[in-house]
Amino acid sequence: MDARLSPDRTRRTHRTRGLAATLLLAVITVVSGCSAAATPPPSLVPTTPVPSAAATPTPAPAFPAALTDDDGTAVTLKAEPQKIITMTPGATDTLFALGLGSRVVGKSEDIAPTNPSVGSVPNVVTYQGADVEKIVALTPDLVIAGGHNLNRPDDIAKLRSLHIPVLVIYASDLKGILADITLVGRAVGRPAGAATIVADIQGAFAEVKAAAASATSPRVYAELDASGGYWLPAPDDLLTDMIRAAKGDPLTSGTPGVYQIDQEKILAFDPQVILLSDTYAVSVGDVAKRAGWSVISAVKTGDVRPIDASTATRPGPSLAAGIRALAVAIHPGLVLPNATSVPSAADSTTP
Repeated sequence: MDARLSPDRTRRTHRTRGLAATLLLAVITVVSGCSAAATPPPSLVPTTPVPSAAATPTPAPAFPAALTDDDGTAVTLKAEPQKIITMTPGATDTLFALGLGSRVVGKSEDIAPTNPSVGSVPNVVTYQGADVEKIVALTPDLVIAGGHNLNRPDDIAKLRSLHIPVLVIYASDLKGILADITLVGRAVGRPAGAATIVADIQGAFAEVKAAAASATSPRVYAELDASGGYWLPAPDDLLTDMIRAAKGDPLTSGTPGVYQIDQEKILAFDPQVILLSDTYAVSVGDVAKRAGWSVISAVKTGDVRPIDASTATRPGPSLAAGIRALAVAIHPGLVLPNATSVPSAADSTTP
């Protein structure tokens, strides 16, 4: 048999080879295209990953809220309070600072309000006590009261017996006050606002500490009252802590909870700064006229200054202004960008 291919077979062979080549090219093209699609060239544009839904969990509802007040009493609030009674000036200030002044339907009497808007709210608590019947008639869904006999325990018990939620707050130091502001913020559904107030107060104390870091610590006598003796902050009082925070060396009775001191101890202490919180009854000039006080360093140098300690130490938003005013009263040359004077009681009295 002739080994040479016939023309037909030759043509069939060429067609077969051509078809195979065509199919092979097509396969190569498809594979290359898939490979290119599977591994694109690296991009020079940075990309930001999109977080999954699991990365941002839904916040838990604020109400009903289960709280524990400073008396250790469990307080349950079924819904966000809309009608609130504030039985202390500090609680009133906090509610107004949180933007909830319109919800305050009754408040404590305040002879030196830090916010003029509080004057439109009726008083249901005076220095003689609380008007429980008036409070009940206002049908509050939250009462914020003061502990440690700031408000009478009998009044608080009566309100609770009528199934009115009462949140008792009382703190004698800065840490406790900041915790109470946080607690009130949770109780009224404004935790973020409360956190802002706390941050403002902490910032003010930090500002004073930094500004007074290089200052000396003068001996300070803070007079609360001079009727029937001399009264000053006790060793465990907030004002004592604030004087130290403002780089002062405070005179105290030396006994926790004791606010009275003998004149002999004041003279022996020889205060370099005297702060008067009782300017409603005593003037700066009166201090120099006291028997034996002319030898006191503060009297000789004229470093006797009025300050409203009750406002400066009020447990609420005004603490930020209070620590700044106190620092400037102790160190008159201290430079504090946000310092504002806290008016004395006499300055707040309407003629």
